[in-house]
Amino acid sequence: MEKNMSDILELYREQGVSEALLKDIAAFREKYPVEAAVSERVMRPEIRFYGKEIFEMAATALLQGENILLSGTKATGKNVLAENLAWAFGRPVYNISFNINTDSASLIGTDTFRNNEVCLRRGPVYDCAVYGGFGIFDEINMAKNDAVSVLHAALDYRRMIDVPGYERIVLHDAARFIGTMNYGYAGTKELNEALVSRFMVIDMPPMKEETLLDILTDIFPDAKREGLLQLAGFFMDLQLKASHNEISTKPLDLRGLIGAIRTIRAGLSPAAALRMGMVNKSFDVFERDMIEDILETRIPEGWESSEVFEGVRKI
Repeated sequence: MEKNMSDILELYREQGVSEALLKDIAAFREKYPVEAAVSERVMRPEIRFYGKEIFEMAATALLQGENILLSGTKATGKNVLAENLAWAFGRPVYNISFNINTDSASLIGTDTFRNNEVCLRRGPVYDCAVYGGFGIFDEINMAKNDAVSVLHAALDYRRMIDVPGYERIVLHDAARFIGTMNYGYAGTKELNEALVSRFMVIDMPPMKEETLLDILTDIFPDAKREGLLQLAGFFMDLQLKASHNEISTKPLDLRGLIGAIRTIRAGLSPAAALRMGMVNKSFDVFERDMIEDILETRIPEGWESSEVFEGVRKI
């Protein structure tokens, strides 16, 4: 764990993050060791977050005991940042994705029958509070009223949650909550003022091409830079079109781009891989034709996987 701590802090030291801040994060990790029962929840993120100013804002707020809300459009790295913060602070992660079925019982827990008696089957917010985890509330603006009541209690400055019929939960000193929200998704709603007031809010900026290239190079160090430049350029073209409302954000999918590059490394042609990973996520025929035009401009149809990776056999 100590080696991993040095590794992650070194990554941010390379980005120029404040040395004093990194020392405070290291002290936090030393002060709050992770219990063995939840050590497997301390997970190294697949994607490294790039963004010195954003990381410093988020980390400083967390060190001061605040909860943070990451807002912004799709593919701005909200979940990537949340996972990187949990890893940097060395905390177990509890991911809670909100949908129409998420209620207070799924967050705190529900009654169950065990050893001939009724007891509480604990939910992720309960365990996060007890073990000092970082709870990531994904798509928090989809939370319905029953779930919001739990959020109010979990995020309150008193740091206590009353569970009807059971004991009161006192939040571990290291417990923090990070909310994420996209603008304009179907089923989302405006967050009420009382809930927003419990967060420090960070508006995530759009992805920059150099940032995307750094991410892709981290994940695919064996790839040719020229090939990655074209793939990143395709993503940036889609981001520009989406920002001007010329296309939807459905094909603007970082996970889809990474998945496409994996299939390219396995021998699939770049055009076919990008169609699976990004283009075909738009189900509107007119929009898909527009995206195909962008794809053909960026990625010549004759391109093979060898344009991105050396020594890859063609499928």
